[in-house]
Amino acid sequence: MDELRLQKIKEVEELREKGINPYPYHFDVSQKLAEIREKFDHLQNGEKDENFKISTAGRVMAIRHHGRSAFFVIQDSTGRLQCYINVQVGKDEFNTFKEYVKVGDFIGVKGFPFKSHTGELSIFAQSYQILSKAIRILPEKWHGLTDKEKIYRQRYVDTIVNREAFERFKKRYSIIRMIRDFMNEEGFLEVETPILQFVTGGATARPFVTHLNVYDIPMYLKIAHELYLKRYIVGGYDSVYEINKCFRNEGVSYKHNPEFTMMECYKAYADYNDMMDLTERLVTHVIEKTNGKLKIEYQGKEIDFTRPWKRIKMRDYIMEHLNVDILEDSDEKMLETLRAHNVEPSMKERGHYIEKLWDLVEDTIVNPTFLLDHPVDISPLAKRHREDPRLTERFEVIVNGNELANAFSELNDPLDQRKRFEAQAALREAGDEEAQMMDFDFLRALEYGMPPTGGLGIGIDRLVMFATNAATIKDVIAFPIVRPEEFTTEGLEVEEEKEEKEEK
Repeated sequence: MDELRLQKIKEVEELREKGINPYPYHFDVSQKLAEIREKFDHLQNGEKDENFKISTAGRVMAIRHHGRSAFFVIQDSTGRLQCYINVQVGKDEFNTFKEYVKVGDFIGVKGFPFKSHTGELSIFAQSYQILSKAIRILPEKWHGLTDKEKIYRQRYVDTIVNREAFERFKKRYSIIRMIRDFMNEEGFLEVETPILQFVTGGATARPFVTHLNVYDIPMYLKIAHELYLKRYIVGGYDSVYEINKCFRNEGVSYKHNPEFTMMECYKAYADYNDMMDLTERLVTHVIEKTNGKLKIEYQGKEIDFTRPWKRIKMRDYIMEHLNVDILEDSDEKMLETLRAHNVEPSMKERGHYIEKLWDLVEDTIVNPTFLLDHPVDISPLAKRHREDPRLTERFEVIVNGNELANAFSELNDPLDQRKRFEAQAALREAGDEEAQMMDFDFLRALEYGMPPTGGLGIGIDRLVMFATNAATIKDVIAFPIVRPEEFTTEGLEVEEEKEEKEEK
């Protein structure tokens, strides 16, 4: 690889010596490749249209030389197309093409469309221009890489050679646009909340800690949009939403990345029943628009997103599967059940026991299901249930054993919220780094009055996983977090080798 890179660096230098800039500033692209294909696919075998002038560009993906002519394939963001070039471009120009244009280079082509005798739509190149000379070669066996981290680390190579990955990310950003359009049509206003926060909250998670030099104080990257979006509701906005990054300093797995994308929305005068309806409509809209149907194939399973979704209560489901009553049974019985399943909670506390018990049964759910009415112990920001104050008006959407969404009738009683924060602060003091912080400014905001409010959070990455049949969250995040690569000697050895050759 180093030898080939050295050769390509030499080619760059030779082009400059010939007065050819291998990295020019501009090229006029009048048509994308897909537009050319759509416009001229009707041509008959051997037919051409010299009256239509094409000016397009792309990366060279293949070349076949045939003496005084060559066929080459270029690729742009819309697809691939074959081009044909021969000595009619000029003897010197053709020789330069033959010697210096390689797979991986960007090239601009001007000419006209024709269809080869074998039926391949092509561009007859009347002139060309090298637009960017690549000095690294594209991998030939990229699809067979066993080191997945290399794919995630070099996503820019993955999307060059793997069209499936390229299209998956186009779908991701189409889905995000789809969600924005949906929320805007529902009357929600898109707003922004700070990423750097003095106190972070809105979820049970370990935050990233940084430092603000100007005030010489610690700050945190946000773990959720929630508490600032509720401040918007206090401030008089009826319906708000945000699609943005959140950061949780936790593990990496097929469904977790420390940096992820979340959509959260809050609607005044609504409750969690309204949020269930909104969630069903939004998710089914995305799945159907992306796949053309609501019954999809996901990693070998059929998942049916057809409305209405099943509804289950957390207490009943755990009782049915584990014979434990999370409201009535003692802490000791819960811990005994967990240990019987080889689970030892790090925090010996009732809320942690309940969450670990749920973890044991979550994987039994495949089709989208509303998990309802979580205990107060594990829901510090949700309003108490109107029929049972031991519970909250909260739901999660579970799909294929994964949490896709979380929503509440939001807690707007400032006195109750203060007590919940105090309980969370006690957990932090006891060593629970994921417990929520005491946010005095948020309490002050609630004391000014927040109307009844329904809130919802949807994990964008997980939704995209289901919509695109991706096995892991790393396949839908363009640049996921992986272990960093050492670069201490790369490039240096190549330069040293080059100098040695020049001395010889």
